[in-house]
This record gives sequence, structure tokens and C-alpha cells, in this order.
Amino acid sequence: MGGLFLFHKTAFPKFLIIFETNDNKLKTLSNTYQKALIASVEASEVIMKLYDEGFQKSYKEDGSPVTDADFAASAVIFKHLEETNIPIVGEETDKPDFEIRKNWDYSWCVDPLDGTKEYIRRNGEFAVNIALIQKNTAVFGVIAWPVEKKVIFGGKDLGVFVSSFDELYNESNWDKLEIKDFVNDPLIMATSRSPHSGASADFIDQLKSIYPAIDFIKKGSALKFFDLAYGHADVYPRFAPTMEWDIAAGQAILEALGGTVCSVETGLPLEYNKENLLNPHFVAKTKAMLLQKT
Repeated sequence: MGGLFLFHKTAFPKFLIIFETNDNKLKTLSNTYQKALIASVEASEVIMKLYDEGFQKSYKEDGSPVTDADFAASAVIFKHLEETNIPIVGEETDKPDFEIRKNWDYSWCVDPLDGTKEYIRRNGEFAVNIALIQKNTAVFGVIAWPVEKKVIFGGKDLGVFVSSFDELYNESNWDKLEIKDFVNDPLIMATSRSPHSGASADFIDQLKSIYPAIDFIKKGSALKFFDLAYGHADVYPRFAPTMEWDIAAGQAILEALGGTVCSVETGLPLEYNKENLLNPHFVAKTKAMLLQKT
């Protein structure tokens, strides 16, 4: 398992341990950030062990695929996050009734293996997503990329950082991302690998009236938020179903960099811990894209 079990409070970056905020309650949650980061790394290593040695595939009641790596990663993440005494909503676990969830001040939103289809296809485009939700807002996000052994994490009061798994304990080697204030030329759109059709094709046609030249980064899972955060992509439209755990971590990260993830229908930021955990169709934009008034 490498050296990830060497992480402990005294060795972990002080930056995370003494993180300050104007919200007094959130001060008591600062140590939860390190638990989420460690959980994402440990889950990633379990995922890659099965990826290399072999995994079993089955199907859920809705017909979507699931593997033993999904369940193994979920168990690892829950082991860490349960120590925070913050309730958890995870893709591979039973969800509490909304009558209970609606009273939560904070909750975790977890996808232990985002991109199960990509995992099965063995194309490397899968991630671990963990987000901290305050009421209905994603305030902190972690997206780990198991294949590349990288993790991106942050929130509005924290900033956004990228670290290799090996350097997670060494703050001086983190890459702090800066806000990019210009769009790419040509414009770069992040999309899934599915063919563009329907509303997605219409959105592209509308965008071409402003940006005649558009290139595409086609990638599975929440890894598209790496490209948005780095400024390698400018916009990510999604006109197909996603669940809260697919997007919450990416939204916290992108908003920390001045971007938005907004509902196509209302124009408002996506909300979390809703009664229906399905997301509306949305468009994610970098701050540079927003400055273009598009």
C-alpha cells in the first residue's frame, strides 16, 4: 500500500490542521479535510490494486454496472469519514430518508469510484469524489485520480491545490492553482466521450456563434474538473443525467477558482442534499469564461 498509512496529525500539513474561517462551526471541522484527503488516497490504492489484479462486475437494479472496486473503495472512505461524525451520502450505500437529511447542517457526498464504465473499459478515466456539503452548498471538494496518483482539492476559503499522492504530507510541494482570466484560443470544451446530440449539439452550435473555433477534451468522470481548474478547458456542458456525488466535489473546486456550475433551467448554482439526488442539466464555466459574458 505504499506510504499512505504514515500520515498522522503531527506530520500532516499544519495548513489543513489550523485552517481558519469566519464560520466558527467550520473551525471544528478543519481536521475533517485531512480525513477526506487520506480517504481518497487509500481508496485510490484499493481501486488500483483490483484494477491490476482483477475485479468482478455486476449490475444494479437500474442496469448500471458496479464492481467490487466500487464497494471496496466505499468501505475505505466510510471508515475514515465516519470518524468525523458527519453523516454521509454515498453512491454505493443506503441513503437516509430526506426527512432525516433535510435537518443536516453538514454532510459528506461521496462517489467512491466515479466512472465505473471507464474503469471496466480500462481507459484510466475514473476518479474518487468526496465533497463536504454545508446545508445545500458544496464547500470543500476532493477529486483523486488513481491512475495518475494525483489529487485536486479545495474550497472558497481555502484555495485549490493539486498534490501527488506521495507529496500529500508535504505542503511545500503542492501546486496552488491560480485563477486564469483569459479563455483558450480556440475555446476548449470538456465533454464526455458520448457523441454530441440533442441539447448538447444545440449548445455547441450556439457557442460557435461567439467562438467559431472550438476544440474538445473528451474524458470520463469528474476528471474533467481537473481540466477546468487548470484552465485547460473553459466550459463543460452536461445535458445527460448525473447524480449529486458526480459533481459536488468539482463544483466546490471550480467555485473556489471563481467559476460556476449552474442549472440550465434556472441559471442558479447546483444545490446538494436535495430530496431528489439527481442533478439538473448544467453548464460549468471557468471564471475566464464568465468574464466573456457568455
